[in-house]
Amino acid sequence: MKHYARNSELEIAVRQPGAELLSIKSLKSGIEYMWSGDPAVWNSTAPNLFPIVGGLKDNTFLWKGEKYKLQKHGFIRENPAVSLTGITADSLTFGMSTSKETLKIYPFEFEFSIRYELDGARIRVIHTVTNPGDSAMYFSIGGHPGFKCPIHPDEKYEDYYLEFEHNENSATWLLHENGTVLNQTAPIFHNSKIIPLTHELFSKDALIFKDLKSRKVTLKSKKSKQTLSVSFDDFPYLGIWAKPNGDYVCIEPWCGIADKFDTDQRFETKEGIIALSAGEVFEATYIIEVHE
Repeated sequence: MKHYARNSELEIAVRQPGAELLSIKSLKSGIEYMWSGDPAVWNSTAPNLFPIVGGLKDNTFLWKGEKYKLQKHGFIRENPAVSLTGITADSLTFGMSTSKETLKIYPFEFEFSIRYELDGARIRVIHTVTNPGDSAMYFSIGGHPGFKCPIHPDEKYEDYYLEFEHNENSATWLLHENGTVLNQTAPIFHNSKIIPLTHELFSKDALIFKDLKSRKVTLKSKKSKQTLSVSFDDFPYLGIWAKPNGDYVCIEPWCGIADKFDTDQRFETKEGIIALSAGEVFEATYIIEVHE
């Protein structure tokens, strides 16, 4: 089931299973900014990542001596248990909480909420995690929105580039074929703020950044005036990814990261893990903004 919200500038559509953003359409130009979800290439558009980001070594983590199996990016993605909990003309809110099924794979009580809120040409994507239990819970959270690239039929992928706020020297962390993060990096920036987009850029999987100075990145074309930016003040990590044959690019704000190659698999010591005390609430927001 799809749900819609709109204001004077944008209309968005969100699919209820997984609370996945499907569409960002300009009401001025009629332009669609989200990837189509073509199943022949990548059948998602914007998965929500909880309670892990990326993959675990052997899809397994350890908690109090017990093994738990959890698939890559967690269990919110495409999950029919995610329900619509609030709707206004310009916002949609979805949620999911602990169940017998989740406790089998994730031994913590939780309440997860995601709210899509329109404000002019901006979409605030507000994540809220509440710990209703009586002891600390551990989790990561992140976004994975995929944006159409190119957006015009007379353009090609290589006409596009990513422009960061500041000049960067950050390197990308390399991934092992099993999805874990190696203790190796590769240069991407050389005191510059531009990443030209090519399909070959993603031949070895995602670009993963841990230490960017920029808190905003903008998708731009050399040939057209429309741009789309993602601001991620609340997210310390950033992933950039696409399938090598996909006409899209994912700009992924993360609070968390895949397991290290040499992980001991203990959940409480996992890199990027967040500890939330009993009764506490965590919130993180990223913002998508369209300029035409």
